[in-house]
Amino acid sequence: MPAPYPSSGQPLQQRSGMPTQRYTAYPPLDLPDRSWPAKTLTRAPQWCAVDLRDGNQALAVPMDLARKRKLFELQVRMGFKEIEVGFPAASRTDFDFIRLLIEEDLIPDDVAIQVIMPAREEHIRRTFDSLAGVRHAVAHLYHSTSCLQREVVFGMDQAQIKDLAVRSTRLCRKLAEESGNPGIRYEYSPESFTGTELDFALEISNAVADVWDPDPGHKMILNLPATVELSTPNIYADQIEWMHRHLDRRDSLILSIHPHNDRGTAVAAAELACLAGAERIEGCLFGNGERTGNVDLVTLGLNLFTQGVDPMIDYSDLPGVAATVAHCNRLPVHPRHPYGGELVHTAFSGSHQDAIKKGFEALERTAGATGTPLSQLPWAVPYLPIDPKDIGRDYEAVIRVNSQSGKAGSSYLLKAEYHLDLPRPLQAEFAGIIQEHTDGTDGELTAREVWSVFRTTYLEATRPLHLLDHTPQPADGGAHHTLTCTLLADGTTVTLHGAGPALADALLAGLPSLPSTDGFDYAGLTLGDVHRHPLPAEDGRSPQSVAYVRIDHHQRSAWGAAIRADSGTATLHAVLSAVNRLRTHHADD
Repeated sequence: MPAPYPSSGQPLQQRSGMPTQRYTAYPPLDLPDRSWPAKTLTRAPQWCAVDLRDGNQALAVPMDLARKRKLFELQVRMGFKEIEVGFPAASRTDFDFIRLLIEEDLIPDDVAIQVIMPAREEHIRRTFDSLAGVRHAVAHLYHSTSCLQREVVFGMDQAQIKDLAVRSTRLCRKLAEESGNPGIRYEYSPESFTGTELDFALEISNAVADVWDPDPGHKMILNLPATVELSTPNIYADQIEWMHRHLDRRDSLILSIHPHNDRGTAVAAAELACLAGAERIEGCLFGNGERTGNVDLVTLGLNLFTQGVDPMIDYSDLPGVAATVAHCNRLPVHPRHPYGGELVHTAFSGSHQDAIKKGFEALERTAGATGTPLSQLPWAVPYLPIDPKDIGRDYEAVIRVNSQSGKAGSSYLLKAEYHLDLPRPLQAEFAGIIQEHTDGTDGELTAREVWSVFRTTYLEATRPLHLLDHTPQPADGGAHHTLTCTLLADGTTVTLHGAGPALADALLAGLPSLPSTDGFDYAGLTLGDVHRHPLPAEDGRSPQSVAYVRIDHHQRSAWGAAIRADSGTATLHAVLSAVNRLRTHHADD
């Protein structure tokens, strides 16, 4: 039997039975004077998109040349200035793609392609062969330095691993010099940096830098990858800050990071690492990559944007970016993906919808009062940390209606798509009607479906009373109106007369003269609220007006609505819409 609740009433979680003894906590770094927690990100790092290599290697079906070119061209348009395009020594497709880019002059003058190579002589030579004729390139050497891989995979000690790095870097420098191309820069990655002893990572990085011999005008990239994410992000930040402080040639190095997402915290790790001294980030659009992926450049860039920092990459057509990446990767973008997911700007909850609707209305009031375009106002809408329009999304899917939605959801869609600004009491009534529809379905209602329910419920409530014609005449010096109407009442054409302070009152005053076929008491009708507003002209049609009218009948109320060419006629039809709905309720009783 499960353990009973303790006397406090607070349930106690029980042991899971999972073999936690097999795992050891990652040791923290003794860095009591760490400085990164007090810092703030104020500018974008240098970005390197590695979708075409690291991301491509993680695909079940690697990209062909056409997809590679499509993704490369997208990243160029977005503003990436360093793009890792392949692993030429490991793949004929990658080698051919690099040659295609160079020989067909597809690389802009201000963009450097990056190629990766393992620390093996034949691979290094093949990689430099692929770069013949390139204007700007980064030759990226990597090999694993972690304790586990040294022992289990390579059977090498620290000295042997360091010697491999030094010899390989020396060969890279020789080939770069022989090429006569000053546009080739060098990057070194002690792969599995997070599993490498820090003092050894420092030792081998300094040794490589000594061989390449960079200077502040010609920097070397030192990339410290979380090839496997092993710790909480704060520990990775401590490791980066420690390296940042202790590297011998710090002013001649670009300190780069390449976080993977095994623990699901790559974005946080990258942000904290930048606070700790990293200047460059390698990652993929939407985070595609080995295992749980690389760090996501979309999330990183737009996180900066929401803090008022220019990401230096153009995400203004994020739906287009997502479509291209999904096509090239043959992988969908998750609907809840930060910023780019189909549902990420969407609210189904009634309380969220109400807050969002009020936020939009507040912005519109401010724009109207100040004469400032809404797109230039400081963004401030509850539950939306970013204006969807700033990244190419529209407001159509911000609020969507299902069984969890409240009054704001359906009314927001009617306003956004059909320009109907329902008064709040009508919003509440209509929400109940929508609730009845969604409770009987497994899904949601689209804006068109919400409009259909509204139209059927209110605008088409034309039986048993339907206005055929009317003649209003002001009387009593304008204090009252008289009204003559022709109605179709229960299938019979009738004429009635009424008078009152407004047209709606005059119509109600005339209704008791109608015979009641079902015992409905027309004399008990009283006018409640009346709301009207114009509708914009669309698709070549003339402007129209919409009226919303609440009619009270003893202990019951109902709203009616109508759209006509002028507000007076719309009001009369809306009165009859409400009366018809009350008669329907009366018949149901």
